[in-house]
Amino acid sequence: MYIVFEGIDGSGKSTQIQMLKEWLVANGFRVETIVEPTDTKLGKLIREILQRPDATSEKIQNALALLFAADRIMIMDELEDESKIIISDRSFISSLAYQGNPEWVSVLNKYAKKPDLLILLDLDVKKSVARTSDDDTFENEEFLTGVKENYLKLAKNYEHQIIDANNGVNKVSSDIKKAVAPYLGLCSDCIR
Repeated sequence: MYIVFEGIDGSGKSTQIQMLKEWLVANGFRVETIVEPTDTKLGKLIREILQRPDATSEKIQNALALLFAADRIMIMDELEDESKIIISDRSFISSLAYQGNPEWVSVLNKYAKKPDLLILLDLDVKKSVARTSDDDTFENEEFLTGVKENYLKLAKNYEHQIIDANNGVNKVSSDIKKAVAPYLGLCSDCIR
């Protein structure tokens, strides 16, 4: 199974992915986690560009869309391994939400693997800004409001669960487990 976590900055993806992974392993599943951008040279270049003051400009967003699509190609083999559950921190859906120009981004990601389940961590924009550092270009209310709206529209195109990420860490984790359990034949009513 390929599970993708998406959400605006500060929504708790990294924490929740780790908690889900530990729970799945405890239930006997083989699990691998991946993150976008990757740790390859290409992924490191993407991270560097994301720190630029003009990172939200149309020109830089178009360049990032190309780089993210190329970075995704580097992990395609990993995503095809059906012997384990793969949990990804972001996917091409992030490019659709952040980079805009969905027709072009869709063409760039034509061969990107579609998630079996999209977990969208839905966080209030003001909380997002409060949870993240002040030196990131993407961490402003106007930009993140547009990204959040894009995510909510995009989720409808995939098998998805929208989880309220405004709650505490343990409540969010419990909600995620309840959402994932039926896909794996686990008892969703048995989860606290």
